[in-house]
Amino acid sequence: MVLTETPVCEFGKPAIDFCLEGVDGKKWTLQECRGPKGLLVMFICNHCPYVKAIQDRLVRDTKELSDLGIGCVAIMSNDPTDYPEDSFENMKQVAKERGYPFPYLIDPTQEIAKAYGAVCTPDFFGYNADLELQFRGRLDDSGMQPKPGARRELFEAMKQIAETGKGPQQQIPSIGCSIKWRGLAK
Repeated sequence: MVLTETPVCEFGKPAIDFCLEGVDGKKWTLQECRGPKGLLVMFICNHCPYVKAIQDRLVRDTKELSDLGIGCVAIMSNDPTDYPEDSFENMKQVAKERGYPFPYLIDPTQEIAKAYGAVCTPDFFGYNADLELQFRGRLDDSGMQPKPGARRELFEAMKQIAETGKGPQQQIPSIGCSIKWRGLAK
């Protein structure tokens, strides 16, 4: 496991279009995932301990963001050849067990992760209604152990984006396991 930190938010950078298969068997595009007030694109996976640690909070926050008009989508870009826990079949199982309220998509060529500049799991990209990047930070300040009263940074930022179209100027990077790129040694 290689710990990686996301880069600083590139405010205004446009969202990249995609057409990827979801665990529901449907092909999903950027336009189908967006909400009227914005879009949260999340790069996650099944095996990463950082993602496992936040799943309950992620489900809670994405449900609440949906109520605010923010569409949410998760993309799994890891190479499942070396990480079988990240296989498409396991993605289906995790999404069902956890009750993911968002499309969970596979990026088999890793082109979408590269186009977005995703570096780790979890990696969050928050867009406004015009699909301009406004957030690239962490879920909250709990880390791997949920703590009572933790500030819900992702939720607060996306709520602000839904209300104003602008994300907070101060953002703390997300940390997690590096994306498992094809052809790279473990």
